[in-house]
Amino acid sequence: MKQLQGAPWLLAHRSMLKPNQLLKISLLGQDYVMWQDGHGKISALPNACPHMGAMLSEGWCVAQPDGSSAVTCPFHALEFNASGCTVLPGSNKQTKSLLQPLELIIQGDFIWSYGGYDPKIPIPSIMNEIAAEYEFIGVTGERSIGTDLLSLLLNMHDYNHQNGTHRELFEIEAVQVKRFIDEGFHSHAYLSQPRKQPSFREILKNPAQLAMPKVLEAHLENFFPFMGLLHGEDKLLSLKECHFYLPEAERQSRVFVLMYMKAHSPIAHLLKRNLLKLIDVVVDQDAKILSKIYADTPQRIKLNNEVGMDWVRRNFESFPAVVEPNLSR
Repeated sequence: MKQLQGAPWLLAHRSMLKPNQLLKISLLGQDYVMWQDGHGKISALPNACPHMGAMLSEGWCVAQPDGSSAVTCPFHALEFNASGCTVLPGSNKQTKSLLQPLELIIQGDFIWSYGGYDPKIPIPSIMNEIAAEYEFIGVTGERSIGTDLLSLLLNMHDYNHQNGTHRELFEIEAVQVKRFIDEGFHSHAYLSQPRKQPSFREILKNPAQLAMPKVLEAHLENFFPFMGLLHGEDKLLSLKECHFYLPEAERQSRVFVLMYMKAHSPIAHLLKRNLLKLIDVVVDQDAKILSKIYADTPQRIKLNNEVGMDWVRRNFESFPAVVEPNLSR
């Protein structure tokens, strides 16, 4: 994990924060409590109260007359403002900062952080561009998974697992990597995935099968190590499926997906809830298979189309430097 210090991490979308309600987050082995006050200002402090270590995320927010808010410890009701200061019982004087706030970078609805480390790679502008052009559908697939970040990233960039892990969803028979563009910590993968033709019984069970193409064409855009983006195009809609990965601890990772769309037909608006449910199932299937993998097993077999995994391994080992080989093909 130390190799990835200096990478940006998207902690949350603003819609995941209710005003004056606390959210516990973990990043790089540290726990934090995050909240949004009445003015929309977002703050984050270390989650352990400096008195006796109680989890501040188990406490509550207290709104102040000026619209700001403080987080209250559930043990002794000490109130800490966004700077980590409090007023001790029997004193009218505010203490110095007792908790070092987590530095946040707020870009519209996106809450980024470098986890307290010096930036080594920039935050890409892609999410701001998507938000300006596409309709936000919602957040889905949020999970904390008991696996290290490298294993998670390898799974997310393993193009062969579609016809195994997600077989029941898509009935993909094969995966063909038509093109891979390696731009260091940024890459594009263009995939062609022929599907098994559904039987009459399968169509009766799930009529949506008729709407799915015989060959799934996918454009995946990757930003190491924190984001994977699926660009989807259909006669009904254009879709941006944005996957985010965070290292909570050495053996714990978190994922969530932000969904955006541009409707080409009124019918597309009827699909929003189904799209969120579908991607939640996809993430759940990935989480389950990751829980059934023996850690640190040496890889003695190499399949075709592992270029995405090769890209992950190279960047993980060399971060923050970009090294050869260039894997474009």
